[in-house]
Amino acid sequence: MFILTALMFSLSSNLDNIIIGIAYGIKKIKISIRANLIIALITSFGTLLSMSAGKYIVKLLPKSIANSLGAMIIILLGIYFIIHSIIKFTSNRNPKELALKNIKDMMEYAEESDINKSGDIDAKEAILIAFGLTFNNLATGVAASITGVSVQFTVIFTLIFSILTIKI
Repeated sequence: MFILTALMFSLSSNLDNIIIGIAYGIKKIKISIRANLIIALITSFGTLLSMSAGKYIVKLLPKSIANSLGAMIIILLGIYFIIHSIIKFTSNRNPKELALKNIKDMMEYAEESDINKSGDIDAKEAILIAFGLTFNNLATGVAASITGVSVQFTVIFTLIFSILTIKI
């Protein structure tokens, strides 16, 4: 059960990577294996830090309160993203608009993150991309670890899914 929970959490945390990968592919900006590995390592390290913070919070609170708090944070974040998605989807009938991400915005982000306009993402650019992706997952990492999701499995799966989702 711990493995499945960590697997599902890691997959959901890397959904933005799929959109990033698509945007870079559309713009024909290459992400090398090295850049992809840098992104994966930084996002995995961010996951480790956020989940470690959650483990620290668990030590400060009674287990029942910590577990309820973590579950409540995850539920509230989920509700927020669902409502945000529904509002965005219903208010803009543009077929280029996805419920969570605007393809045009993501393609502009891809183009802007290729700072030197080389058509390839170098190490510095990969670091900037990785920090953007990492900040998206900090709150959920804290909440997941509070509820007891395995830190070790989550970090390993995050590393694997980060590499795969960007590559795909």
